[in-house]
Amino acid sequence: MAARVNPLKLNPLQAKTLALFQELARHPEISSRLESGEVFLNALPQPHGNHFHLGSKVVSTSDATGLGNPNVWAVLERKGLIRGQFPGAVALTADALTYDTGIAEKILHGSDH
Repeated sequence: MAARVNPLKLNPLQAKTLALFQELARHPEISSRLESGEVFLNALPQPHGNHFHLGSKVVSTSDATGLGNPNVWAVLERKGLIRGQFPGAVALTADALTYDTGIAEKILHGSDH
């Protein structure tokens, strides 16, 4: 049987935020793999205009409001997906790295510049 999408029933803002954290974790220039299997994010993106870049992907700032929302971080931490010190330090757990939000392809777009 296939794994269920969004099994922890994250709301759309929480799912978008986790999907962005997951994408950030794929970039070694801003992430570090810890011995525990977690991935620590060294930096969060800074928007310019109405978007920001994650490697070759572009994200609308309207899809990233959870990155600056302490309530979203608290829920993700309570559900065992991150360990964080809002607003800057965050580590994704092994469960977070494999969690299927079902939303990444909707918010991560190919870059045209």
